[in-house]
Amino acid sequence: MKGIAYLTEGDPVNHFLMIKSATRSVASTGKPFMTLILQDISGDIEAKLWDATPEDEATYVGEAVVKVEGEITSFRGKKQLRIRDIRLATERDPYQLSDLVPTAPISAAELTEKITQYIFEIKNAAMQRITRALVKKHQKAFFEYPAAMKNHHEYVSGLAYHVVSMLDLAKAIASLRPELNTDLLYAGIILHDMGKVIELSGASATTYTLEGKLLGHISIMVNEIADMAKTLEIEGEEVILLQHMILSHHSKGEWGSPKPPLLMEAEVLHMIDNLDAKLNMMHRALEQTKPGEFTERLYAMDNRSFYKPKLQSVGDKVGAV
Repeated sequence: MKGIAYLTEGDPVNHFLMIKSATRSVASTGKPFMTLILQDISGDIEAKLWDATPEDEATYVGEAVVKVEGEITSFRGKKQLRIRDIRLATERDPYQLSDLVPTAPISAAELTEKITQYIFEIKNAAMQRITRALVKKHQKAFFEYPAAMKNHHEYVSGLAYHVVSMLDLAKAIASLRPELNTDLLYAGIILHDMGKVIELSGASATTYTLEGKLLGHISIMVNEIADMAKTLEIEGEEVILLQHMILSHHSKGEWGSPKPPLLMEAEVLHMIDNLDAKLNMMHRALEQTKPGEFTERLYAMDNRSFYKPKLQSVGDKVGAV
């Protein structure tokens, strides 16, 4: 059976899915309804549960597994699931949780190994000690949490996968631009989104915590660096530089950065962060699109639809006569 993200308009749905999030709203007619984000290992899709009762609100909550029947429709260029019937799954139903929770394409063990190796490559003792200590402090969550609630790397281990992808990009760029300080760049990349382990609630059915809503991951991480430096009795410019990397990685005030990048490495970190996030969004959408067709509209990419060419990839051409 195809994963939910690979179904197209008109396809029937008869799937076990996990509720990623459930929110209550009221229609213009005054009738209540619920917006459900339903997922399996392939991705997620939005569905409306009309005329929702208080019992529905108590039943259909985050992380609940449901059996859904319906069909795929489209609204304003984005796929939706029209629900005909929905019920909670039971212990007797033939589904596996591992089929319902999207995860990074690299195992947590391999991600841990890669990040550990990059920490070894940080030669500045102060930066390495702070980075190593913070990874150790938040290790379990850091290698389990998503990088965001939606848009990019929004799956189990997505945060660590995003960091590893950024580190690999940074290493390639630094090989061409030796004037970059890789100690600062690697440490900044590893730490830049680590505050999300406090900003977000967990690896699945993710929501914002109170700290996330009132402080945000940037402020959280700046404080974490200051506290860890104090614990390790580290003072000096390195602490300020690392804090600046965090404060500036969104680049602009309207994008959430208290400071713009004022270091070359901070500017590069922002560019790599933006590049990796956008590549991830486009790749996942294009994976679910047939050659010769457009993706659904990607809100975080200026609401654009991207075309998937019919051209063969290099791999497809190998061995062709």
